Amino acid sequence: MKPKLFLLHFAGGNKYSYQFLLPYLNDFNVITLELPGRGRRVKEALIDDFDIAATDLVKQFMDNGPLSNFVIYGHSMGANLALKIAELLSELKQGPRAIVVSGSPGPGIEVKLKRHLLEKNAFKQELKEIGGMPDGFWHDEDIFDFFEPILRADFKLAENVDPLTFKAISCPIYVLMGDREELNKYIDNWQSYTLNKADSRILKGGHFFIYHFPEIIARTIVQGYNQIHHHG
Repeated sequence: MKPKLFLLHFAGGNKYSYQFLLPYLNDFNVITLELPGRGRRVKEALIDDFDIAATDLVKQFMDNGPLSNFVIYGHSMGANLALKIAELLSELKQGPRAIVVSGSPGPGIEVKLKRHLLEKNAFKQELKEIGGMPDGFWHDEDIFDFFEPILRADFKLAENVDPLTFKAISCPIYVLMGDREELNKYIDNWQSYTLNKADSRILKGGHFFIYHFPEIIARTIVQGYNQIHHHG
């Protein structure tokens, strides 16, 4: 039996967001989850509250049980959700072996800009700077209008996280960030959220550096599963 790996998407993402990673994850039974309002769940109402989103995802984990010897990976919005889900599952005695997170300094690092409140043009500009969107996205109003409410709900969820609601988890955390992400200087913040080790590494690139390093992400997930610690 292959161990399970659960993938949690970033803001605006869905269960297909990690197609680029799948060829490198043959050692795992990969389970891609998604929040309502997109992908297969497009007819369901969007969630813009972090705790409700975490509860929704925990239910999906339980539906994919039994849970033992598994790893969670989340990018950006998915990173804080991975931490919260690890905590909730640990309370049920079904916690992961490790979590792997990318593109996030973790809870409690104040996001100065509340993107979900920006008016349309400023919102578009901000998305362009973050990157990660296909080029056609900017030229087709219909596509943008479809994704805008999803992105706003996700950003609201991600930007209104209360760090005080998190408890430190007992499993290790493996953290990857891009060298052009301005918040990467807070990467060690993740250590506050584990009683184990937080293993961090900075790679070249902006917020969506992940597209350029699928092999390193996959290797980090394997390390998390094997709980190998790398210094520095």
